[in-house]
Amino acid sequence: MSNLETVLKNAGNTVEHLRNSQIGAYVYPVVSPEFSNWRTEQAAWRNNAVLFDQTHHMVDLFIDGPDALAFIESLAINSMKGFVPNKAKQFVACSHSGHVIGDNILFYLAPESFVMVGRAPSCNWVKYQAETSAFRVSVRYDDRSPSRPNGHAVRRNYYRFQIQGPKAKHVIDKLNGTPMPELKFFNMAAIKIKGRLVRTLRHGMAGEPGVEIWGPYEEREEIAAAIIEAGKEFGLLPVGSRAYATNTLESGWVPSPLPAVYTDERMKGYREWLPANSYESAGAIGGSFVSKNIEDYYLTPYEIGYGPFVKFDHDFIGREALEKMNGGKGGRRKVTLAWNGEDVAKIQRSILEKGEHYKYIEMPLSNYANSNYDQLTAGGKTVGLSLFSGYSYNERSFLSLAVVDEDIALGNEVVLHWGEPNGGSKKTTVEPHKMAEIRAIVSPVPYAVTARTQYADGWRTGK
Repeated sequence: MSNLETVLKNAGNTVEHLRNSQIGAYVYPVVSPEFSNWRTEQAAWRNNAVLFDQTHHMVDLFIDGPDALAFIESLAINSMKGFVPNKAKQFVACSHSGHVIGDNILFYLAPESFVMVGRAPSCNWVKYQAETSAFRVSVRYDDRSPSRPNGHAVRRNYYRFQIQGPKAKHVIDKLNGTPMPELKFFNMAAIKIKGRLVRTLRHGMAGEPGVEIWGPYEEREEIAAAIIEAGKEFGLLPVGSRAYATNTLESGWVPSPLPAVYTDERMKGYREWLPANSYESAGAIGGSFVSKNIEDYYLTPYEIGYGPFVKFDHDFIGREALEKMNGGKGGRRKVTLAWNGEDVAKIQRSILEKGEHYKYIEMPLSNYANSNYDQLTAGGKTVGLSLFSGYSYNERSFLSLAVVDEDIALGNEVVLHWGEPNGGSKKTTVEPHKMAEIRAIVSPVPYAVTARTQYADGWRTGK
């Protein structure tokens, strides 16, 4: 049976294999692209309230058994001290070399019962470890809905919604019929909607407070209708799949680092376990940064903001490597980049002109691969990577989440190299194009409005 290890050997070079993947555009399945328009939907999570439908695009991995907590602890950079039922945390898994495989939200549902919710890489890794370890655990994998159902019925075990925004609490209280008890972040409780008991998680995705709720899939339409009806007086809007993915540009989470699984003999068993059609095999790398070494695309938890999660109070895969990283000192750190509007306009205008044009920038989400890596330079020197990009109507700016060298200060200007060398790769999402340069201001993460047009030249350039 073919597996990832076989695919990589046959491909010759892993980077070339992933850069020319034929998987096509990353699709957020089932949920309508827009319910009103993506600009109004983005504005709603800043000004009023929104309903995010997360039912279909994430994996649910259920973990049960007497060793479930100890098993999870053996894989997590996070500490499990004080972790008890009705709490959740952002679980991060690393390879033996201390590089990120992926992350998800870990829900402690009940004694000996958990569910991990997120993208495939972290869930695949945990499933493999459960099947090959001596821990007394069982797992159940409820895969994300197909990107292209082609008319076939789609069903999940559970629906999953979020109610977010400054007026979210008013909507929740109205649904519950009484004010919902105040909860600390990532604590769980329950409310009633249409007489049904619904579990809740205190959450916040777009920098605003809210809750995540879930329940049996067959109740999905009833619960969604009740939320929309209750939210009318507070300006709540359902958010389509086009706008949904862009909320992370404002909140600062990097959704899709390349999983660090393609090298290291200690990971070979996992590569042989992963099927040839897995996310790890078919997923695409895109962008202007090109290296022959796949490890140059790996990221550490310190680089993408997970440093505070790293705790050495337990043994876990990757611990020894992370201990040697000295807390990430001297390495890269996560920032937001605010793109220069004139440079973006020049790129977009080129598609209206005859002849060769620049790589088109899609709106509102401009990624064209599963994992995006655009080269950043300053003074002609490579200083980092742009990882996830798109347009924020709230900020009236293209933004990207990036990692930059430690000496690149907030307010500095860097150059983002947009497009792919040599006219572009063979990905189906890439049209023939020429490269472009986009000036960008290094800004805080999560993103705060910066007075970009008022910076003194010296501070803007870091001179």
